[in-house]
Amino acid sequence: MENHSIVTEFVLLGLSQNLSVQKIEFVAFLFVYIITVGGNLLIVGTVVCSPALRGCPMYFFLAFLSFLDACFSSAMTPKMIVDLLYERKTISFQGCMVQLFAEHFFGGAEVIVLTAMAYDRYVAICKPLHYSSIMNRRLCHALMGVAWTGGFLHSIIQILFTFQLPFCGPNVIDHFICDLYPLLKLACTDTHIFGLLVVANSGSICIIIFSLLIVSYGVILFSLRKHSSEGRQKALSTCGSHVAVVVLFFVPCIFTYARPPSAFSFDKMVAIFYCTLSPLLNPLIYTFRNKEVKNAMRKMWKRLVLVSDEK
Repeated sequence: MENHSIVTEFVLLGLSQNLSVQKIEFVAFLFVYIITVGGNLLIVGTVVCSPALRGCPMYFFLAFLSFLDACFSSAMTPKMIVDLLYERKTISFQGCMVQLFAEHFFGGAEVIVLTAMAYDRYVAICKPLHYSSIMNRRLCHALMGVAWTGGFLHSIIQILFTFQLPFCGPNVIDHFICDLYPLLKLACTDTHIFGLLVVANSGSICIIIFSLLIVSYGVILFSLRKHSSEGRQKALSTCGSHVAVVVLFFVPCIFTYARPPSAFSFDKMVAIFYCTLSPLLNPLIYTFRNKEVKNAMRKMWKRLVLVSDEK
């Protein structure tokens, strides 16, 4: 596809232009990134190595979500961390497009996985007798395929939008990542229609799916009145974790994309939240509130210690 841009690289202003502050930010974000990737991959490893968890659809989706969180964070955070070591931060046009694609690819897939997890909890609580027949392995794998496909289609649409834009003058992005709205501000053309397309493709998806998820959890909570107090407490604990993760993911998404492409001073803070903090908090929320995952982690750790002692 032909692109009429003469800009070959973009200059990122980053979080701060103060080198002393950047050094502090470098240490802080490097620590957060290591914990994020390590925590999410620990959950993936725990589920894969535990037969009891691996055969349960809820933990199958949890491992998938954790893998996506590790990838989503890795699509943006390492570049941001490395940039904190330099006064001038640049990214090539091709690198910007790759980052944009990866961000929306993994983000789009995560939206579908969170929806699948809500459906899994609905079937488990509202139709427990049919759970094993409905949430079978074939459906779980099909939903995983839908997540990858949906993420790809969502992301490729964003890239096609952006590739139509001519960048022929200013190349300074007041952000620490390449994203749609900062790029629209630099385009040498009227981007009103493109802004509406972003709202339609990203913003409306976030609003519609978030609304559906909240309604579905409302239905689940309403149906819990028929359960015993012990079953109600366990279901509430599980659903509470899911709702917390859904809110952490969708609220920044809605704020970022379901509005006109105008800049706000706290856009970067919102981006920091969904780029670094949300993927960090997800494994913590699920691990601290789930006895099965914690027990499986202890067993895996004991097996690793025994293997290392034998060597």
